[in-house]
Amino acid sequence: MLDLLLSLPILSYFAAPALTSWSTSLNLLFFYMTWMSLVLSHSPLKIELMGIFAVRVALWFIPSLLFLLFDSGIPSLSESIKLYGSSSLPRRNAAFVAKQILLAVFNLLLMTALQAALSIGATTLLQAPLFKTSTTLPLPWQIIKHIGWLYSCREVLTYYIHRKLLHSRGPLTNMHKCYGHHHRGAPYSLMLYTDHPLPLMFHRLLPVYLPSLIIRPHLLTYFLFTLLTTVEETMSMSGYSVVPGILMSGVARRTATHYASGGRGNFGAWGLLDWMNGTSVGKDVVEDLQDEAEKHRIKERSERAASDAGNMVQGGIDQIKKRRAGRRKD
Repeated sequence: MLDLLLSLPILSYFAAPALTSWSTSLNLLFFYMTWMSLVLSHSPLKIELMGIFAVRVALWFIPSLLFLLFDSGIPSLSESIKLYGSSSLPRRNAAFVAKQILLAVFNLLLMTALQAALSIGATTLLQAPLFKTSTTLPLPWQIIKHIGWLYSCREVLTYYIHRKLLHSRGPLTNMHKCYGHHHRGAPYSLMLYTDHPLPLMFHRLLPVYLPSLIIRPHLLTYFLFTLLTTVEETMSMSGYSVVPGILMSGVARRTATHYASGGRGNFGAWGLLDWMNGTSVGKDVVEDLQDEAEKHRIKERSERAASDAGNMVQGGIDQIKKRRAGRRKD
């Protein structure tokens, strides 16, 4: 199942309208045959849980262990690329690290079991599988539309759950502060699943899962959405200042500031609602967009200046050639 989710055929299918090569057609055919055999040989619930578990292991758990090994094994180098410096490094205590890893594994298994229970309940209530798992593949435009809806709902749910339930007053707040904010400075990726199970369910599982109950997308669409959000959360929780892309680096920076400030702001996943509600701490998402626009303007100016300089040089060369040609005629 992991090979299916992380293989090129998924990307080839999504880009099929723009690509017409034989390799793309073969990838699509291979992907369709693999998907059809899965649908015909396994139950929708089993495919869903196997796929989601594989995505989280491959794109969060394994990278998190590698990041943790790097942070602990070469702290002097890691410190130089960590937001907030040495305060962001994980504790170099074998017993503590082992407990953190065990808690992360336990929470991963628990979240998978909770999703199984929710899917079984939804299937029983709806008298049909929650996610469409037919052999008919979703159209690319439908995938884009559904993922746009899922991302929008996830941003709203994440912001208000994080702000109103996990950083206000009440038992969930105390649990979240005790487990989720035990580390000062920027977080490290393993901390994505080292929160207390109850606030973790509200913070990480429900904002991704609940919107799907409304639109009931194709299972492949839900896999792709989970894949994208898992990569985003893993990178945003890494605490590194070298996350590629100005928008993604902005998300990582705001996440680091949220933890370093003790949860004073930056409650949303992407920062849009923080900007709208005045809860941004540090540089907000609009400033990131302005930086990106300025970056492109500078690039365009540089290219234009280089082009003008090239034209001037070429014009000078042409003038010299004309003068030499005129002298030869004389």
